[in-house]
Amino acid sequence: MDNTKILIIEDNEDMAFTLSKVLKKEKYKVFTASTGEEGISIFQKELIDLVLLDRKLPKMGGIDVLVKMKEINPDILVIMMTALADIKPAIAAMKEGAYDYLMKPFELDELKMVVTKALETHNLKREVARLRREHEIRYPNDVIYGESPKIREVRDLIRIIAETPKTSVLIQGESGTGKELVANAIHYLSRRANQPFIKINCSAIPDNLLESELFGHEKGAFTDAKVMKKGLFEMANGGTIFLDEISSMKLGLQPKILRVIESHMFKRVGGVSDIKIDVRVIAATNTDLAALVSKKDFRDDLYYRLKVMEIMLPPLRERREDIQLLTKLFIQEYNKEFNRNIQKMDSKTEELLMAYPWPGNVRELKNVVERAIILCNSDTLLPEHLPLELKKDGEPITSVPTSLGKISLQKMEKHHIVEVLKLVNGNKSQAARILDISRSTLREKLKSYQID
Repeated sequence: MDNTKILIIEDNEDMAFTLSKVLKKEKYKVFTASTGEEGISIFQKELIDLVLLDRKLPKMGGIDVLVKMKEINPDILVIMMTALADIKPAIAAMKEGAYDYLMKPFELDELKMVVTKALETHNLKREVARLRREHEIRYPNDVIYGESPKIREVRDLIRIIAETPKTSVLIQGESGTGKELVANAIHYLSRRANQPFIKINCSAIPDNLLESELFGHEKGAFTDAKVMKKGLFEMANGGTIFLDEISSMKLGLQPKILRVIESHMFKRVGGVSDIKIDVRVIAATNTDLAALVSKKDFRDDLYYRLKVMEIMLPPLRERREDIQLLTKLFIQEYNKEFNRNIQKMDSKTEELLMAYPWPGNVRELKNVVERAIILCNSDTLLPEHLPLELKKDGEPITSVPTSLGKISLQKMEKHHIVEVLKLVNGNKSQAARILDISRSTLREKLKSYQID
């Protein structure tokens, strides 16, 4: 209750003082304003949970204030306060979206009862969302499975980080290693678990729209800004925001992300007032951020601020002892989904799965198992049920030719990309699907490795 913020907009100083005193005794954080304009200003700066609004105010009337607040935040709960003879305006206020109204003069016990009821409605919505998230955790489609030493270390680190709900986190790992699953685990194991968990893929949104998406914008901030829009940071208040593929974020926006992490404040696009928030930032990337920093393609101050706690996810090829365990788990999952009864794998199938380098990591393995289950019409998975890229003349494909001996990770990845492109006759879309990466990521790798 001590985090609940209530805004009182009342031009009668004695009334405002009394209401404030009563609500503060109930352990609410209370803000007061004597005019509609002042109230809206506070409302834009602070993340208010409930508004007590007098209908008669100087200059800007209570109904106009209500309409404006609903434009800013359609979910805000507003209790109108009106004189006994003003029943028609009170009904009009309800039509405009007021949650309830109080007829002056009213008893303070009545005030507390109406406020409690309104906040119960507010909290009920949060509780429903929390229970939904709890169900997703208890019965997830994916979890961080594995018994290899590296995965055990990751799980231990997740539990430690979850105990510090304000610390920013940087998750690094190749595509398909489970970066989003790690972010989920950190949020839902922390004290923020019953608060919002907002996710955004920074590479999926055009650069000119990303700032507005993150921070929101004021009405008229740019040509298409016809109404005020809350950003994802504001929506994540109290919880966690997950910035996936942060390496794609342009340099010009990075200082604003740094400011949010350090000061817990930001401005909407076109706004002049700071908005305070309490959000944990988790960032993820499949790119070596340190290398980008050295090339001046990523700000060093943001990099070091993000990696207060860092989790490096190992690729599947570095934890091969988990491949059979994961495969069996995915077989069980898809047996249920497709009403199949696959009991085992042919020894050659196991050999192919163990030999393949899995550039798409756990996600690719899961997709391969799903495909195999669909194709299999017996109780045994055979090599013929595996996709072409796992086979070459009936032999396992390895991304490291035996003649090369020791080879760097980059050369191994380059060689595998070339092999896959050969298998699909240079079809980049098909190669990207096989590698389980986007076409843009494949283009970047072709350019980086100078693959023609």
